Amino acid sequence: MSARARDSVSTLGRALRHRNYRLFFTGQSISLIGTWLTRVATGWLVYRLTHSALVLGMVGFAGQLPTFVLAPFAGVWVDRLNRHRVLVVTQALAAVQSAAMAILTLAGVITVRDILLLSAFQGVINAVDMPTRQSFVVEMVEDRADLPNAIALNSSMFNGARLIGPSIAGVLIAWVGEGWCFLLDAVSYLAVIASLLAMQVPARAVVRAGGRVLHDLREGFRYVAGSTPIRSVLLLLALTGLFGMPYTVLLPIFAGQVLHGGPHTLGFLMAATGLGAFAGALYMASRRSVLGLGRLIAVMSGVFGIALIAFSRSAWLWLSLPLLALVGTSMMVQMASSNTILQTIVDEDKRGRVMSYYAMAFFGSAPLGSLFAGSLASRIGTPNTILIGGVACVISSALFHWNLPALRRAVRPVYRRLGILPEIAEGMQAASHVTAPPEE
Repeated sequence: MSARARDSVSTLGRALRHRNYRLFFTGQSISLIGTWLTRVATGWLVYRLTHSALVLGMVGFAGQLPTFVLAPFAGVWVDRLNRHRVLVVTQALAAVQSAAMAILTLAGVITVRDILLLSAFQGVINAVDMPTRQSFVVEMVEDRADLPNAIALNSSMFNGARLIGPSIAGVLIAWVGEGWCFLLDAVSYLAVIASLLAMQVPARAVVRAGGRVLHDLREGFRYVAGSTPIRSVLLLLALTGLFGMPYTVLLPIFAGQVLHGGPHTLGFLMAATGLGAFAGALYMASRRSVLGLGRLIAVMSGVFGIALIAFSRSAWLWLSLPLLALVGTSMMVQMASSNTILQTIVDEDKRGRVMSYYAMAFFGSAPLGSLFAGSLASRIGTPNTILIGGVACVISSALFHWNLPALRRAVRPVYRRLGILPEIAEGMQAASHVTAPPEE
């Protein structure tokens, strides 16, 4: 291997130098494959039981609504509690949820009501788990310079599992049914729990363990609303989650009614999204600087919407697969870039609350979009519903791009104050001396 290739590999995986993150990456990689088994199996099970786009939207709504409602409160507790211990608890509860899905499905007694209730239970778990997981990254990676790489590796891990999991799920569903997907998911949680227990995490100083929750909640909201970069990034994520991401809950309908396929077709579609997202994650992991992420967010959110529009018009699997790969790439790059900017500029004592709004913006807005998309698809059809979502994402991207110069002016002082990339501050200072008018 050439020196340049070795340097590239080292850049891609530099966060893995940290033992705790390496443990987490290994255990979570296994567990996430199981998570995608459950996602595909749940969608196909609902479709098999009901053949209803509306019910699919209701299940998505039930699973994601708790994140929208509870995430801000969870963020307060994430800033107060031991994040390591919280993750152990949330992973154990998620294993119980998957086991319950497996038992009911294998017994042949599961109903749509059971799926709705268990999806809501998983949503409550996710409302706590997601901001905790995002905030815990900074504790696993001691060197702050490796934080963007760790965030990108998290995305590559998630989307690598998205590539593998749906493919396995499609085969398993066709071979032995959905119940075995849920059972394997329950077992896979043991890997991430074991990795968490094997960590040696230094005690984190909690700035404020007491006080009123509502006071901290208001403080976090004022902090987010008062920061132009944070507010703008979260708003674009929310619009993407509201209008764009509901395509995922409609994929079983698209696979069955538009492409005239079965569970293996759904697996191929989701795997294509995962392949594109994995490629996007590798690109993000190869980046060495946070420079240019604002423009990247604007461009990728627009590409996401355009790809959705094109996908909605496709009636052929050979065309749908590369379009969904593009959807996955653009979605992942937008999410990872947004996460990196937020994690970089946020104050440490408010990290949990900001990341709870991150979870609320993207994942929490999706339930409203899922419910709306399911209802709309039952009236105007799945392809037209996805088309409308894509158009809305393009408009949102254009507005964000129009506001980008103001966002850059707002974020640069934060970079200078935090001492991040000092060469930028020095370059800007030198440029100001060149361009500034002479003093009178």
